[in-house]
Amino acid sequence: MHGKTKLLWEIFITFLKIGPVTFGGGYAMIPLIEREVVTTKKWLKTEDVADVFAISESVPGAIGINSATFIGYRIAGVWGAVTAMIGILIPTFLIVIGLSISYLYFNDNPKVEAAFKGIRPAIVALITFAGYKIGQMAILDKTTFITAAVTIVILLSSPLHPAFMIIIGGFFGVILVKMKENLGYNVL
Repeated sequence: MHGKTKLLWEIFITFLKIGPVTFGGGYAMIPLIEREVVTTKKWLKTEDVADVFAISESVPGAIGINSATFIGYRIAGVWGAVTAMIGILIPTFLIVIGLSISYLYFNDNPKVEAAFKGIRPAIVALITFAGYKIGQMAILDKTTFITAAVTIVILLSSPLHPAFMIIIGGFFGVILVKMKENLGYNVL
């Protein structure tokens, strides 16, 4: 295989393996995506993946698919984006079809209900772990810690839509960086 074709095949296989972790949505995929792309393949740095997740959360669509597409693009351009997206979509599509058909036939089965009772808390754990990993990448200093804490308080105590919080966070991020620069602080 040529170099570019081999890379595209690796991207496809990598995201094909990640796709079955769709239980719990894209957030459950984040730790696996990071492990594969940063630790195993060494295609990107942790900071780059953090940026990809931030962008993926900010645009419409599923975070898992968005992340795969952005990471594929970062690694191999447009064809990398298409390859990663197809790789992550195939297992997701097949699982959804299979589960939909199975659910129609087995939805009253006590073993299926018991399985879902075990799957739900495992998904909560995966999402919590993903939040922890994103926090490690996003909270860099006191300012980002305070921003995250204030955001959590606002989201828990007000009916403000999360999309507005993203916009407000971006606005305050620009202001805080400018203030730090004006005060002579080193900005990461």
